Amino acid sequence: MKSAVLLLVFNRPDSTSQVFNAIRSAKPSRLYVAADGPRADRDGERELCEKVRQIATAVDWPCELKTLFHKENLGCNSGPVKGISWLFENEEEGIILEDDIIPLPSFFLYCDELLERYRHNEKVGVVSGCNLISKHFSPSDSYFFSRYNHVWGWATWRRAWKLYDGTLQAWPEWRDNGGLKSISGGSKLFEYSWGKRFDRACHGKIDYWDYQWTFTCWYNGMLSTLPAHNQTRNIGFGTDATHTKGVPDYVEESIPESLTFPLHHPPSIERSVEADELIDRRVFGMNNMAKIKLAIRQTPLLLGSLLQRTKKILK
Repeated sequence: MKSAVLLLVFNRPDSTSQVFNAIRSAKPSRLYVAADGPRADRDGERELCEKVRQIATAVDWPCELKTLFHKENLGCNSGPVKGISWLFENEEEGIILEDDIIPLPSFFLYCDELLERYRHNEKVGVVSGCNLISKHFSPSDSYFFSRYNHVWGWATWRRAWKLYDGTLQAWPEWRDNGGLKSISGGSKLFEYSWGKRFDRACHGKIDYWDYQWTFTCWYNGMLSTLPAHNQTRNIGFGTDATHTKGVPDYVEESIPESLTFPLHHPPSIERSVEADELIDRRVFGMNNMAKIKLAIRQTPLLLGSLLQRTKKILK
């Protein structure tokens, strides 16, 4: 394979070992390992972090190894962001894997080919190896385009990552100028759901980084490629996970399956509305029940507006 790989690790030796073994099988010529530091109030975590670093750097194939080991804990936001930014200080493009994402062998070939194919096309911002609707959507090509940039195994270019808006500085103006409305396809639920997420991220009420990356892609008009078959398996669900405690249905359904080569490319760079609507419903919960809840929330606003208009008429 041609592309460099970044492995983001922390304190989980077992899952790190499984991901590293998948990387070892692919034999990248350049491997970057970024490791977050232990938390001061967690007994035994320093030893776990050290064990993880030993596992993630046990390179036994021809490979240039670079490491970024943090002494202190940066957390789920700054840690990955610093690691990804470090990768693109050294590389024009690369593949990113976290310590709980196990890729299939075809994942690396898929990323390699599409990184090269769309290297200079600014309409494409992400090559994602993650397809969470594979049981319900069967495209005729090897991959399709989506507005969703799933990061359970993905790749991108320096040209795209340099646009990353970690504080959502551009969000308030874009929101007020109808930014979400312009890409919603008329779905008020989509606008409400993502508006709430971006508002929370803008005010520092979330401790992770990927909503900001999604906003960056939408704000800059970038689409993502998603494979026809899921290329990765997330083994990070459980009691020791930071955000993923239970296994959602869409994860259990999305069984990884190898892609066949040569890849069959879509004829044009246009997002699949059908796929995105499935992702809206099945992954982000924008279903009929959510529509009912939104209508209930909006009822007081509608009644208040009607009351104000009635008062003006009476006056």
